[in-house]
Amino acid sequence: MDSVPIETTAPLASEILQITSPETTLTLTTKSSIRIPKDAIRTSLKASTVDSVFAAIFSLGTSGILLSNFLVELDASPVVFGMLSSIPMLVNLIQPLGAYISELTTSRFRYSMWIFGTARLLWLILFIGVILFNWGSVNSQQLEVLTLSILLITNLLAGLGSASWLSWLAMIVPRRLRGRYFGLRNSAASLTNLISVPLAGLVVSHWYGGTIQGYGVVLIASIFFGILSLVCQYFKVDVNPRSQNEVVQFPHHHEVDDLSESILPPKINPPQTTSVSSIWKNSNFLIFLLYFGLWMLAVNISAPFFNLYMLDTLKLDVTWVTLYGSLQAGANLLMLILWGKLADKIGNRRILISIGILVALTPLLWLGIGVNSLGIWLWLPLLHILLGGTSAAIDLCNNNMQLGIAAVKNQSIYFAIASAVAGFSGALGTTIGSFIAQFSQYGGLLGVFALSTALRLVALIPLLFVQEPGK
Repeated sequence: MDSVPIETTAPLASEILQITSPETTLTLTTKSSIRIPKDAIRTSLKASTVDSVFAAIFSLGTSGILLSNFLVELDASPVVFGMLSSIPMLVNLIQPLGAYISELTTSRFRYSMWIFGTARLLWLILFIGVILFNWGSVNSQQLEVLTLSILLITNLLAGLGSASWLSWLAMIVPRRLRGRYFGLRNSAASLTNLISVPLAGLVVSHWYGGTIQGYGVVLIASIFFGILSLVCQYFKVDVNPRSQNEVVQFPHHHEVDDLSESILPPKINPPQTTSVSSIWKNSNFLIFLLYFGLWMLAVNISAPFFNLYMLDTLKLDVTWVTLYGSLQAGANLLMLILWGKLADKIGNRRILISIGILVALTPLLWLGIGVNSLGIWLWLPLLHILLGGTSAAIDLCNNNMQLGIAAVKNQSIYFAIASAVAGFSGALGTTIGSFIAQFSQYGGLLGVFALSTALRLVALIPLLFVQEPGK
């Protein structure tokens, strides 16, 4: 990577803020106008998009339907499925600690490499466990425990790095392009899922050594692409967290290129705080936290059990389930760019409210699905297409709302607090759902779906009072 020049009008040594890249040092000044070349931003955005593609392949073997099917093959109970979904959310409680640690470092890039590199390599232990299972050295219960242990440790590490990574990306992506860029980035990941999920499903279900051995093949391939996704981060402009927190004001915003605006505080943003404790005085942020926490609680009461419903209750082959997942990814892909452009035009809050009502009613649609030709060939495909299109809007707009509401100073701590609240409430929702699903006298899976719908509608109420900056 070549040296990236930055124009300054008053390069006083005492005012310089450094933004470091793996090969390049970028400097900012607090009282000068700055201009970062568009090529530096474009390179970072392209690298981040490729990163999302490889990360999507990594997630094939380490989450989602294939990991769920792996546990089904091991005869795991609904409680284990609940843990499978609750662990990644519950460990988000560690995100504030991760954000605090990351703010003491001098490089988002190096911090990300240590955290996520270690987390992804640890999945090799599960791959070894699959090999030992096929050799008869470990039993299914031991492999279940190993799977959940690896899931816990790797997600704890990811929890330490997620807020820093999001803050890094927030500084790179221009504010006025966020909807379009994240729509494009997520579309690339959805296209990857559209192609790779059914292929991986075929590998697992038709592998000559059995489905568990087939999962091991997919897992080792996923780990390889997970490492490649981290390599892509080398080409992103790095940020010094200490310098980012010293950025208080840039008076000459009109002189900054659109593509370099993301390095600066947005033109319309919540008041910049001077201490972490004053984050809790930001009423708009607290209302958003209330909505976000309630929404994650309601969604995760039912979300982890849709795959279990198809694999266990409906007894569908994993090939069918991965095919439905591809339809969902395809709908997600087609709608993301549309939602991104619409969010830039009318705002994220309006989309979250209107589409949120539709998403709230979606669990009820599972109640009438049976194991027959109409259900398999029509209702399940249509339901997954609906899920893909609506989840694209919810995920994108929730992310954009966080980026808009969080102040630039101590930004990663805002993200960490939001993730911790969402993680705790999501894990609580999964625990409630798994308890209800375990006991038929409480309604079983159908009771889970009905309760989730009611709570989703309640969760949308606080969103009516959230003020979206710039809208």
